Amino acid sequence: MTPSPMRDLGFGIRCIDTLQVRPQMAACYLIERGNDLAFVEAGTSLGVPHLMALLEQLGLARDRVRYVIPTHVHLDHAGGAGALMRELPNAKLVVHPRGARHMVDPTQLIAGATAVYGAEAMARMYGEILPVDESRVIAPADGESLPFGDAALQFIDTPGHARHHFSVWDAQSRGFFTGDTFGLSYREFDSPAGAFVMPTTTPVQFEPDAWRQTLDRYLSFAPQRMFLTHYSVVEDVTRLANDLRAGLARYELIATELAHSQDRHERLLRALTEDVLTAVHAHGSALGDAEIRAVLDADLELNAQGLGVWLDRRAR
Repeated sequence: MTPSPMRDLGFGIRCIDTLQVRPQMAACYLIERGNDLAFVEAGTSLGVPHLMALLEQLGLARDRVRYVIPTHVHLDHAGGAGALMRELPNAKLVVHPRGARHMVDPTQLIAGATAVYGAEAMARMYGEILPVDESRVIAPADGESLPFGDAALQFIDTPGHARHHFSVWDAQSRGFFTGDTFGLSYREFDSPAGAFVMPTTTPVQFEPDAWRQTLDRYLSFAPQRMFLTHYSVVEDVTRLANDLRAGLARYELIATELAHSQDRHERLLRALTEDVLTAVHAHGSALGDAEIRAVLDADLELNAQGLGVWLDRRAR
């Protein structure tokens, strides 16, 4: 088995491409401190053999992995957790308290995703989704720290994208592992102006007010970098937080203006596409419209769905 592509980010942190859909779409992180290892994000079960091959290539024993830490239970982050835990005899699964039961019994996760994608696409995208024994699950409270190496990792409740979402504060790197709550920042859109970031409003728990509070909480730590699942590390944190705020405001406006449209989903999708094309070009990207859409089409479809769910929930 060929190991996943990997980049050493310093601070004992390696960014690993989980090989989902396309290169540099989704990452997990391997942190090494002293004799302890941890995976932040589990990817899908299809990527687990590549992660095991990477440990072998690096000469890192599987029994050194102390934690597997999905930031939330969406399947591109946690779908492989059960398969990964099966390979790591000493690991504990660390998951948000709202998501823990779905890792112990993933029946609901499987049913929900199958209803959206169909059984064949589910198997192709995510592979087998295995349960995790409850005795191996830790669900830390907001602000709780767990020992790791000669220091600790701290877990912060970070809703906005999902209510079952936490982020991991690593004081050594002065960085957060942010899952999806610091948005999407694909490396294809880097320009002389730096990284580009946009919100991800995937169904079903987009909450813009909570997300703004999460951004405030991030900045209260004065972080120097953010480790995103989609994709890799970004710096210039304050600018990117402000860009995310602006993006959230635009998304709310777009959704509100189209709330009562007959063909609401199609119009939301067109408006979000126009918004991101304008924003990426303004950021100085050299990519053409077709290239931008090739990277973002799947995300834009999910964002349109998520805004639709948000509108429906507000209307009740």
